[in-house]
Amino acid sequence: MPTRLLLIEDDERLASLVQDYLLHEDFAVTVQHRGDKALASFKAEEVDIVVLDLMLPGVGGLQVCTQLRQSYTGPILILTAKSSDIDHVMGLELGADDFVTKPIEPPVLLARLRALLRRSQAAQPTKQVDVLSFGALRINLRSHQVHLNGHEIDLTTQEFELLSVLARNAGNVLSRDEIYNNIRGIEYDGLDRSVDVRISRLRKKLQDNTDQPYRIRTIWGKGYLFVTNAWE
Repeated sequence: MPTRLLLIEDDERLASLVQDYLLHEDFAVTVQHRGDKALASFKAEEVDIVVLDLMLPGVGGLQVCTQLRQSYTGPILILTAKSSDIDHVMGLELGADDFVTKPIEPPVLLARLRALLRRSQAAQPTKQVDVLSFGALRINLRSHQVHLNGHEIDLTTQEFELLSVLARNAGNVLSRDEIYNNIRGIEYDGLDRSVDVRISRLRKKLQDNTDQPYRIRTIWGKGYLFVTNAWE
């Protein structure tokens, strides 16, 4: 999917130049030449990034920026011929993410846009997962319920915490130190065997083979492995 960019710029020649250049860089560019018309047609869910001039007919760029920020959380780049530090500061305080002074070469503008998009994507919160599913095993992280083959498994709080840590890291070997850090926020002291005891109990309750475990495996000298395809 192309990156959806809204360009609000009253200089039609500059707007056409920027639009033509960005179209070849996998951007879908919508152009508005007036601030009031841009606000009237703006839909936050249809825009990935905004490039906004300050000197606009109808409604000025700073006011446009303020109103966009009422519903839009994506990046805003102000593009303007004004070089005043006061204008720069006001734009940033009103919600802009970056400032570029005209004239600017299209490749430089492209680099600034991509940098803003990377920062915006990195700042997006990770979607909270409520249920982990592995074949016949379902782990509800919100209700702390575990079902295997449709039957609820009765786990203690400590057993559930351990299982959830292993399942969140399914397919990766976790050392005792990593498990302790995840559960208690402290390093493993090399003596506490409570994790081993809970692993043994989990294996019994989850119908693993206690002699040759294949669902929660011991990787000697490294830690424990939650096997993703062992729950059919």
